Amino acid sequence: MPHCSSAVLGATALLTLATGAAAQTSVAPTEADQTRNRATPTVTSYPAAAAGDGATTNGFNLSRWAEDWRGMRDPAKRDDPLDRLKFLPLDGDGDVYLTLSGEFRLRVNHTTNPGLRDARAQRQDINRIVAGADLHVGPHFRAFAEVAHGGISGVELGAPAATLRNDLVLQQAFVEGNAEVSGVAVGARYGRQEFTDGPNLLVSQRDNNTIRYTLNGWRAWARGARVRADLFDLKPTQYGDLGTDDDVVDPARRFSGVTLGFAAPPTWFGGSKLYVDPFLWRRRNQVGAWGGRIGPATRYYVGTHVWGDAGRVTIDWTVNHQFGHYINQDIDAWQVFLAQTYRLGASRTAPRVGVHFDYASGGGGYGDGKLRDAYAPFGNNIYYSYGLFLTPSNLIAVAPNVTVSPTKRLRVTAEYQLAWRDSVTDAVYRANGQPFAGTQRIGDAKIGDVARLQAVWAISPRLSVTGRYEHLAAGPSLSKAGFQSSDFLAGWISFRF
Repeated sequence: MPHCSSAVLGATALLTLATGAAAQTSVAPTEADQTRNRATPTVTSYPAAAAGDGATTNGFNLSRWAEDWRGMRDPAKRDDPLDRLKFLPLDGDGDVYLTLSGEFRLRVNHTTNPGLRDARAQRQDINRIVAGADLHVGPHFRAFAEVAHGGISGVELGAPAATLRNDLVLQQAFVEGNAEVSGVAVGARYGRQEFTDGPNLLVSQRDNNTIRYTLNGWRAWARGARVRADLFDLKPTQYGDLGTDDDVVDPARRFSGVTLGFAAPPTWFGGSKLYVDPFLWRRRNQVGAWGGRIGPATRYYVGTHVWGDAGRVTIDWTVNHQFGHYINQDIDAWQVFLAQTYRLGASRTAPRVGVHFDYASGGGGYGDGKLRDAYAPFGNNIYYSYGLFLTPSNLIAVAPNVTVSPTKRLRVTAEYQLAWRDSVTDAVYRANGQPFAGTQRIGDAKIGDVARLQAVWAISPRLSVTGRYEHLAAGPSLSKAGFQSSDFLAGWISFRF
């Protein structure tokens, strides 16, 4: 996809699509408590809940550039000295201003049988320090930069990845311009950035890591009142573990495509906030790996994400078909993610019960014929295992869950997941996409059961404490290949400003 020609064609298509949907009343955002990430970006003409920039709660977002702190222009709205950092005027009338942001996170992970092998337990003592600056020059231009440090020590660490240990990384750096054309909000961003415009199980910042997942290139959008479109062409960041000089654009991988969005009428089902997001993506990888082979792969994704609230029911449904080529194999894979919860009372903190059903096709990774192994570009793998032992490739999962809030600031979620393989002639795959060696030779479908518990205590909008526990009981497809059960325990404290 050449940059110049695709940018011109993309901008034209975006403007054409969104113009007919302008000048209608937008839907208020939702902040339903879900395991998966909700989308609530800065204010646009399209419903802020669904513009594809991540979740905003109490003013804070994982992607700090998606926050809107213009209200801090008014001194009466500032609660403490840190609020002053959110709006620092650089001219007399405040049209040029700077927003500073930061995070400090201290975390401990404890994993028995790391890698599901009979081995000494691993302990990771992890720290994260992030600092960002968002410069706004008038209403139509901005520049954002963010640096991060990741430190790790502990027991049985092996060789920590650069997303866990990194002296200093330029995590994000981009420029952005926007305008309004015939009632349609149009804009473009260029540089290093986080990208979450799609189902969280397919695209995510991967906040579980110390250094988050970022990409480099351009993203452009047009947003009417009820319809939107985003085009992008991006390459991942290839992190080193020293300074900023070794964090480079990955030359072997490229991710591009278009995501559309349609806001359903709010009167549906007696009152709802529902969104339908079709997408067409392409991922190219010159060093794709399946079954011990390494070679070029081009994978296309055609799918739809339907999500939102209808009364007390919250849904998050995705279906996508994947096709293309890997070395000498045709790709023919499917993923179906169906998550739903029901709130048992009228209050937003009322208990919720739910279940998710997930299917990711498998097969062909260790043989001839079509490659049926599904693959998520850079999704949220902790959804299946806090210990990162599972991923949506060759996976069938069913997981009932319940969420309760004993107090206004405390949320506890318990889940029990049962997992199988779709193809018993293909491997069980872990979160990094690598197979558990030898599982492709085991004839049993059952992977195992995963019991999980998470508690989040929001002491204040800036300060939170999170605890997680997980027990993975290895089923026969793992145990017969020599893999063990594992317990995972984690806790961390995070402070943001």
